[in-house]
Amino acid sequence: MGFGDTAKKIQTLADRAERTYKKISELRDEVDETQETVVDTSRRVKTLENEMAEQRAVLDAVAEEVGVDLERVSTEAHIADAEEGGAASDGGDADAGEGDTDDDAA
Repeated sequence: MGFGDTAKKIQTLADRAERTYKKISELRDEVDETQETVVDTSRRVKTLENEMAEQRAVLDAVAEEVGVDLERVSTEAHIADAEEGGAASDGGDADAGEGDTDDDAA
């Protein structure tokens, strides 16, 4: 009767080992797929960065030719974005109230 219990325990252990091996194999496949995705994404990002640099060079050349100050335009765009971001986070009402208070104080 002791041998039957031992055999049962060994079979249970073998079943667990098989499930564990299968799970590890699945995880390995997922990791390999993730690594491939990361490498592919890295290549795409590098390609996009190169294209953006080329486009920026063309834009700079055109702007210089036409006489546009890109730094001024960029600064104005950043200011506008910041103002829109502040208005959105405040709900827009807080800015209007503050403006009214400043006018009354002056």
